[in-house]
Amino acid sequence: MQIRSFNLWLPVAVAALTSGGAPAQPYPSRPVRIVTSEAGGSADFGARIIAQGLTSGLGQAVITENRPSGVTPADTVIKASPDGHTLLLYSNGLWTLPLIQSVPYDPLKDLAPITTTTTAPNVLVVHPSVAANTVRQLIELARAKPGALNYASTSAGAANHLAGELFKSMAGVNIVRIPYKGTGHLLNAILAGEVQLTFTSGGSIAPHLKTGKLRGLAVASARPSDLVPGLPTIADSGLPGYESMVITGIFAPAKTPAAIISRLNREIVQFLSVPDIRERLLRSGVETVGSSPAELAATIKSEISRMGKVIKEAGIRAD
Repeated sequence: MQIRSFNLWLPVAVAALTSGGAPAQPYPSRPVRIVTSEAGGSADFGARIIAQGLTSGLGQAVITENRPSGVTPADTVIKASPDGHTLLLYSNGLWTLPLIQSVPYDPLKDLAPITTTTTAPNVLVVHPSVAANTVRQLIELARAKPGALNYASTSAGAANHLAGELFKSMAGVNIVRIPYKGTGHLLNAILAGEVQLTFTSGGSIAPHLKTGKLRGLAVASARPSDLVPGLPTIADSGLPGYESMVITGIFAPAKTPAAIISRLNREIVQFLSVPDIRERLLRSGVETVGSSPAELAATIKSEISRMGKVIKEAGIRAD
């Protein structure tokens, strides 16, 4: 019996010695950081809310770290140790930026998706001077007067820029893009009638829809959105198949252990399902999701293919 017990124990002991002999540290073993874009935006707000939930769920401090939008947040995370202590929360730019400029990362190879956190559909709005109350009427107007209508967008490749180019492509219309430095400038321009239409978030545009300073025609989600109650979808209003969403997800460096990805997914999805959290995020202008890692990966692959065609057709390059 003693020899038999020794023989059973020996392979385990040898395996422990050959692997370094030290047991793996429990996760997390130190504070976790969520890297995101600049302070004040919707991604930053979402990261801070999720950090609160993870702090409770993981039993370890979770902090947010703001970096300039663009390449920096993803580049910071892919260089971190793949141990689950450095995460990235970012939206469409993560996978569309590589389509318009050179970046030091591959969103499909260098990052491990954890879950889709939120979505926010673009909303098609027009200045009250535009003689169109529906998407069909807008398309008819644009076809009758090629190049006469302008739409406002922010930087090249931004969600509202791609929404406009996708609309032009699918509707077969010529609407001229007018770029602005940021959402604030964009809103001021359309409120002043400098441009006739734009695609923007429901959260930023809702107050102006209520006062009648702008007219909402439709929402760019597949289904009507609680963010802009009462608006039909663009797809159901004259442009079947149209969809343009700001999709935000959370990621870890590639090669992060599957057990850690699973733990983070479980904690985040459970937290996002809490009614109070869903309501807080809805008030900030986004709708909570909570998906599997595989679903987020599939979404990114689909968006790269779909928007890659739009970017190539429109000849979009970084400003």
